[in-house]
Amino acid sequence: MTNVGKNNELIVITEGAIITALALALSFVPHTTGVSAIEFVYGLIPMAIYALRRGLRAGLIAGLVWGLADMLLFGISKGSVLNPLQGFVEFPVAFAVVGLVGLGSKPVKEAIERGKNAMGLILFYSAVGFFAKYFFHFIAGGIYWGMYAPKGMNPWIYSLVINGGSFVANMIMLAVLVVVLNRVFKQLIIVKS
Repeated sequence: MTNVGKNNELIVITEGAIITALALALSFVPHTTGVSAIEFVYGLIPMAIYALRRGLRAGLIAGLVWGLADMLLFGISKGSVLNPLQGFVEFPVAFAVVGLVGLGSKPVKEAIERGKNAMGLILFYSAVGFFAKYFFHFIAGGIYWGMYAPKGMNPWIYSLVINGGSFVANMIMLAVLVVVLNRVFKQLIIVKS
């Protein structure tokens, strides 16, 4: 590997570490809504931007590290890890798949470079990563968290409401930010050589 390749890889890793730290720091900002356990996960925004900027592999790795750190800092201490399998699914796996947003890295960059509006692509590929995250939470919710469903409510319906509500809330947050940040996408997503 050449020095240029090593330098580029180091930059990608450094950006990933900074984004992961930012995502973790954003966990300290109050993020629950008045509705049960529906939450805004602010760290999804920098992770989505990073995955679009650096691609699928970098996005998956940063998401994995974010999930492991979140599990260690918050999940275990707050009782969100009921057993090893559930903890694995809801932290490393669910957070890593946010990196699927990186599937849109090339199409989004091409649209931006051609001067086209990339908002639709950004929302679509972000929805893929966000949906994947909440799908894993939905599965874990139906299997492991069903005992917390209101009396008489099907645990799968409860999990769908909570995790589906969180997915929708985070997509709305993203949509608002995509409109607000539309003019700076080129600086956020396109990597300068």
